[in-house]
Amino acid sequence: MRTVTRLAGFAVGLAAVFGATYGIGRVVDPAPVAESQHDGAAAPTADDRNATADRLPGGLLVSERGYTLEPVDAPAGEFAFRIAGPDGRPVTRYEVAHDKKMHLIVARRDLSGFRHVHPALAPDGTWRVDTPLGGPGQWRAFADFTPTGGEPLTLGVDVTVPGELTERQLPAPAASTTVDGYTVTLTGAPQPGRTSPLTLTVSRDGRPVTDLEPYLGAYGHLVALRRGDLAYLHVHPDGTPGDGRTRPGPAVTFLADVPSAGSYRLYLDFQHGGRVHTAEFTVVAGAATTASVPTPSGPAPTGGADHGTPGHGHN
Repeated sequence: MRTVTRLAGFAVGLAAVFGATYGIGRVVDPAPVAESQHDGAAAPTADDRNATADRLPGGLLVSERGYTLEPVDAPAGEFAFRIAGPDGRPVTRYEVAHDKKMHLIVARRDLSGFRHVHPALAPDGTWRVDTPLGGPGQWRAFADFTPTGGEPLTLGVDVTVPGELTERQLPAPAASTTVDGYTVTLTGAPQPGRTSPLTLTVSRDGRPVTDLEPYLGAYGHLVALRRGDLAYLHVHPDGTPGDGRTRPGPAVTFLADVPSAGSYRLYLDFQHGGRVHTAEFTVVAGAATTASVPTPSGPAPTGGADHGTPGHGHN
């Protein structure tokens, strides 16, 4: 069943609304930045707030550890923002992580749209990119970055794109999907509270793809979003191109940690033939429901029997 609604340039029932726009859509953020102070209770300290943030998955906060994702006015068709540092000034120095200084991921709140892009940094600390927002709806934008001298962070903010919106149901869990003529098969299911291997195997025209090309320093790039609040999990595969043991397909194994039971949408980016393709899956984490995701047989995991160092995860 699909529900059609019309979105104005505002969001209803969200906790905070910023007064700027990203060329298209209004920026809002439903996640709490700080706890309210009650009579007789001491105000939370910076250590308290950091401890709370440590317990949360990535992408739920617009501000964390003194860094804040701030919208910036931009022309139509452009998406722009800054990261304000602990001193209130725009951050201009970032570490390169997975071949880029900034990973911007956007997803519709019904998980029916997804884009992963890499903005350009201006000298004043503004990040700009052609808008990745695909149409009317509530979108969540995630800035995944590492400030120089700091720790990896993922900050999130909501963006409303006005217009007629058709709500889409989350697709049912399935063991395989097709994209651009490729078939991608998923083996395994995430388990909350422990590291779970997820193996994605790529084939084309019934034949295994054994010449995947490195993309962002790996043979695959996986983002998981939790249904509902869109908690963000960014994981990378076991093994690295050129390490002497990691094969360029057909199977790529990821070591994933999910924060809770529930439904998640997985987005796998892989490169072949000079083009990046995105395969999408719905999975259900939790012992009582993982049987809904079949576990087919297939080639051995990319990393082989010795997993070595797990793929990187950003919190």
